[in-house]
Amino acid sequence: MTTPPAAPRLLAALEATWPAAGYNHHAGWLLRHGAGGGKRVSAASPLVQQPDIPAAETAMRAQGQRPLFRLCAQDAALDAQLEMRGYGLRDPSQILVAPVAALAQRPELVRLFPLWPPLAIMRDIWAEGGVGPERLAIMGRAKGAKTALLARVSDRAAGVAFCARDGDIAMLHAVHVLAAHQGKGLGKLILRGAADWAQETGAEWMALAVTTGNTRARNLYESCGLRPAASYHYREETQYDPARDRP
Repeated sequence: MTTPPAAPRLLAALEATWPAAGYNHHAGWLLRHGAGGGKRVSAASPLVQQPDIPAAETAMRAQGQRPLFRLCAQDAALDAQLEMRGYGLRDPSQILVAPVAALAQRPELVRLFPLWPPLAIMRDIWAEGGVGPERLAIMGRAKGAKTALLARVSDRAAGVAFCARDGDIAMLHAVHVLAAHQGKGLGKLILRGAADWAQETGAEWMALAVTTGNTRARNLYESCGLRPAASYHYREETQYDPARDRP
């Protein structure tokens, strides 16, 4: 268990624990229908080395989404093509991973506890962090073992997160701490409590995705022992050209 899962396995776990509303294989792409749930569930990913970019653009517009692509390190040639077509770089991200056993720490129940489905107060906290009904629906779609996590300070709800397991990997998503309670160690509490839950369900690895620009979160996670094991980024159309939709 000293070698972390490879990038394709981590990306598969990310997909399984934060699933799109629908999928379609088209012209060498995996197309996702996001239903308003954000980039991760809306972007197209290549299935072959030279997928048909115009066909993907047309298909995404047909389902009411602006063209958006998610690429990994092995997609350098495709990345260059999209850049030449006017697609801007968005949200370069890393998947960080660590052994569950190195992170797990059972918290006091008065400070953090797992439960499913989420309570109304948890939905309110997520809403403050921009996690609305569309992203809550993503959590509901995740199959297999999953939980919401509620962190408290002085018996008051202060932070939330979602964690789901895919095989031996548990993925942590949607961590949000109320502004009034940031800097009180709740991020670390949530991470270690999630790892404790993951260990109880049989997971061996804890992973999460974070944008490279989120220095505060990356520093926290890396201080707890998580290390980068995969990366991806998005290419998003910067200017819409209606002429591209014409035959």
